[in-house]
Amino acid sequence: MNCSFPIWGSGGVTMAPLKHLEKENPIIDACFRDFCASHGILTVEDFLLHDLYQLAAFSERHTNADRLKEGITLMLSLIELQCRPWLNGLELLEDLQRNKHALSTGDKGTDSLLQGGFREGQLTELVGPSSSGKTQFCMQAAASVAENHLGRVLYLDTGNSFSARRIGQFICSSSDAALGQTVMSRISCHTVYDIYTMFDTLQGLEVTLRSQMNVTEYRLRLLVVDSISSLLTPILGGSGSQGRALMVAIGYLLKKLAHEHSIAILMTNHTVGAGGEGGKTKPALGETWKSIPHVRLMLSRDQKNSNCTISILKHTSMPSGQTVKTLTRKENQQCL
Repeated sequence: MNCSFPIWGSGGVTMAPLKHLEKENPIIDACFRDFCASHGILTVEDFLLHDLYQLAAFSERHTNADRLKEGITLMLSLIELQCRPWLNGLELLEDLQRNKHALSTGDKGTDSLLQGGFREGQLTELVGPSSSGKTQFCMQAAASVAENHLGRVLYLDTGNSFSARRIGQFICSSSDAALGQTVMSRISCHTVYDIYTMFDTLQGLEVTLRSQMNVTEYRLRLLVVDSISSLLTPILGGSGSQGRALMVAIGYLLKKLAHEHSIAILMTNHTVGAGGEGGKTKPALGETWKSIPHVRLMLSRDQKNSNCTISILKHTSMPSGQTVKTLTRKENQQCL
């Protein structure tokens, strides 16, 4: 995905300097550009990759802080509108066929439903109410990728729910203790408690991945964010647009990482009540976020017998509504 602002001219498509935006957006004036330049931000791409929390903090030191913050918010809104892939149908088909392998979720039913599992290069969102088993599903997937696909996994934990012991229990075939330790060493966990730490983590990850472009053995294959809604919900309050713009910027940064480095990304999201719809629930984060994930799955659990089902809410190549039963908590214990 190319998140640049194209400028068409004799020199072809180039990265847009900020000054090219002033004509239609007067707030991107010389004062705002000078402020950005003092922090090494000369282009739109520089802005997208910068530490936004730090940038906002620096703006507080200026007498025109409110105007600078307004400029930051506008830039994020422009990124939301312009960050679209410029690909024709043939390019999309070639990209789909190019090294985009399916990674097992660790559950045979879900793998069958998804025709193999998570697709590299795509964002899969798992939606479900509290205690439906989303975190267990994520840990099961992490164990499966580390063990069966010989890949590295990065687990971003936003709620202090990661359990190395539980993941170890999912590694069923590793009866050899040394082999089990080897598999566990491929899984890294980082705690991320706010949106700005998330930006820092993803930007740092992008730098690392770019330096490892030619590394194929034990490369990063799965990125888990459990949960994305815990990070985004706190910034969406109020009538301002900055929280929404930050949400979209995170979404496109995740898409960029998935696409450019052939990573499968698994995120969890909670559900909220849908007023006027007979008490039904729907995924949180609203209509704007709805377009971010390539695949949306709904996880539900029958509290009486702990049976779990997963249904497709959205998929790039399959119809929605298909449902499959997954392993129950008791059945998963057979792997211990």
